[in-house]
Amino acid sequence: MDVIWFVIVTLVGGAIIGILGKMVAPGDRDKIPFWLTVVCGIVGMLVGSYLYWALFGSNNPRFDGHKAEPDNATNGIDWMRHLWQVVVAAVAVMLAAAVTGRGKSSRLS
Repeated sequence: MDVIWFVIVTLVGGAIIGILGKMVAPGDRDKIPFWLTVVCGIVGMLVGSYLYWALFGSNNPRFDGHKAEPDNATNGIDWMRHLWQVVVAAVAVMLAAAVTGRGKSSRLS
């Protein structure tokens, strides 16, 4: 049952983080499909969490009876970790738009 919840949380969280990443990405990034936005959000969730953990969270003291972990590094909501996730997702959206060629205008003049 844990695997099912992991997949559900990853897909829903990836969609939310991907949409937020698409909103803050500079330029015209609305041309990538929704499934690619979710993939960028999942990349943002995973890479952003581990970047935050490696830089800031790994030395946090114990709290709430457990050791700090990459997916729960502070007491309460990890706002900074989520900010890192959105930034990484925005970078992933920009890369996806550049690789797929959909970020450029196709207007012929």
